[in-house]
Amino acid sequence: MAEGRDAPARSTPSCTSTRARSCCSWAAEFGQWREWNHDESLDWHLVPEPIHGGLQRFVGDLNRLYASEPALHEVDFLASGFEWIDCNDHESSVISLIRRAKDPRDWIVAVLNWTPIVRPGYRIGVPEPGFYEELINSDAWPYAGSNVGNQGGVRTEPVPAHGHAQSLRLTLPHSVVWCSSSGRDSGWPFRPSSPPSQGSTFH
Repeated sequence: MAEGRDAPARSTPSCTSTRARSCCSWAAEFGQWREWNHDESLDWHLVPEPIHGGLQRFVGDLNRLYASEPALHEVDFLASGFEWIDCNDHESSVISLIRRAKDPRDWIVAVLNWTPIVRPGYRIGVPEPGFYEELINSDAWPYAGSNVGNQGGVRTEPVPAHGHAQSLRLTLPHSVVWCSSSGRDSGWPFRPSSPPSQGSTFH
C-alpha cells in the first residue's frame, strides 16, 4: 500500500466496530487494491508485504477485542450502549465516544483521529478518575504503523472537559486509540503477533 494510505485503511474497521456490527468487504482485511472479482482469487500474495500483513493482524486483533469486550457488542442498537464524548471537533477530525455493555459500569472509551497528523496533548473528558489502559492502537509496530502511542495507558487529570470532571491527555497517532474504563481488569487477552517496540500496543 502506498505511503500514508495504510493508516486510514486501519482506521475504517475501527470505526465500524465502535459504532455497531462490524463489517468488512472481501479482501479489505489485508488491503487488496483492486475490486473483488468473483471470477478470480483474492490477492493473497500481498499478505507477506509488511503493510498488508500488518493490516491483516490488526483486523484479527480488532475482531478478538470486539468479541471479548461486552461493551462493544451487547447493546449495539440501544441508546444506553453509546455515548458521544465529542463529535464536534471538525477542525482536528477527531471523534471520541463511550461504548457500554448491559451492565453500564462496563464501558470502553474509543478515540479516532482521521487525519495523518499526530496530535500530542489531545484532551478528552472521561466519566471516572483512574488509569486508562490502552487496549489496541492501530499505529502500533506489529500493524506496520509508526508506533506512536501512550506507553501503555494514561492516568486522568482533574481537568474538566466535555462535561466530565476528569480528563485524559492523550497522544493521538494518525489512526485509533482504544482505552478501557478505569479501575478494572479488562480481561482482554490480546497479545500482538510480533513484539512491539516502545510499548505502543498493549493489553
